Amino acid sequence: MPHALSTGQEVPSLNGEKLFVNDGLLRPDQVAELKESFPDMPMDELRRRYNEDGYVFLKGLLPKEDVLEARAEYFKLLSPSGVLQPGSQPVEGIFDSTKDASDFPGIGAGAVGGNGKPGAETAERFVELALEAHYADWYKEKFCKHPMLKDFVARFTGWGGDTLPVRRSLLRNNTPGNKAIGVHYDQIFLRHGEDTAVTAWIPMGDIGLTGGGLIYLENGHTLGRQVEADFNRKAAESGLTDEETKNAFNQNMMSTGLLADGPREYSQTFGRRWLATTYEAGDVVLHTPYTIHASTMNYDPGNIIRVGTDLRFVDSSKSWDKRWDHNYRFDDGV
Repeated sequence: MPHALSTGQEVPSLNGEKLFVNDGLLRPDQVAELKESFPDMPMDELRRRYNEDGYVFLKGLLPKEDVLEARAEYFKLLSPSGVLQPGSQPVEGIFDSTKDASDFPGIGAGAVGGNGKPGAETAERFVELALEAHYADWYKEKFCKHPMLKDFVARFTGWGGDTLPVRRSLLRNNTPGNKAIGVHYDQIFLRHGEDTAVTAWIPMGDIGLTGGGLIYLENGHTLGRQVEADFNRKAAESGLTDEETKNAFNQNMMSTGLLADGPREYSQTFGRRWLATTYEAGDVVLHTPYTIHASTMNYDPGNIIRVGTDLRFVDSSKSWDKRWDHNYRFDDGV
């Protein structure tokens, strides 16, 4: 736990644990449990939960061994950067606590201008290897196209053979103590298509409650739709062109495209709680394009590096954001 943030007067956020976000400690009244669901539940019930809550948290959808195999490959690739604790196994993903965490910044946590390259020269090797992982066959061909995930999404959405996994994905790591993901919803970055995409967020390994997992704003999908409608109104009033309105990085938004950097203040402003949980390898969260989410900071007591990926699926028979039809690269504008 960060000494700079600890006053000794703080109370746990949830289940005896203190959950920190970019702007401080979440109060107990700002946090609740994410609702669990299971893949073998009736599909109509899972769809009801998805539409009602804006997400469905599926326990054990993927084989645990497949997820851990990908995690091991990821850290084997990153190992030459010096990020791992000497003597540990790559699949464990234990951060070398003798190193400065700022030399190992995560991709996609809010770089200015649309997914710019994070970090300084000291981070270059680590960041380049983290980018390289997006192009590795074990990730883009095997993990991202996992048949069990695609089959489930096809049945869940009813898209069948029109179910298309989008090529661009974000494979994020979060080393202990580094900046967390700010507040956003996905449609902000997918505006060049219809608002029908489904995101599958997959924790690549177990993530403890204080390990930097995703948090979801309670009924955040309803607020997300409202925020988007307000944005479109402001865009029209300020004379933005259609192209400017579609861009996540314009005069009416933060330079990062995020709604806010700090989840604590955002929760207080809108009077909604953040939903948090522990995640296990094999879990998957499906969420809507308007579901507002963020992440906690990673203060895992075992210095475990948090890794997760965002995979998106679209109905190929409808208009979708073709800017996402390439593998992730820095400064791609989306």
